[in-house]
Amino acid sequence: MQGTVATFDAATRSGLLLLDDGTELPFPARAFDASGLRLLRLGQRVRVETDTGGDVVRVTLPTMP
Repeated sequence: MQGTVATFDAATRSGLLLLDDGTELPFPARAFDASGLRLLRLGQRVRVETDTGGDVVRVTLPTMP
């Protein structure tokens, strides 16, 4: 699934995503760390991977494999 970065705190490496259906989805530092990214910008489109419980496990750019 994809969404847009609504908030991102570089100090904690966590933030909040706004999914295409309007749902807000928080992501923890471990999901950002799993991406290999160095920074996210507000308004940036991202691809979101979740586990079976719906928790975000990885946030990547849509063009990354």
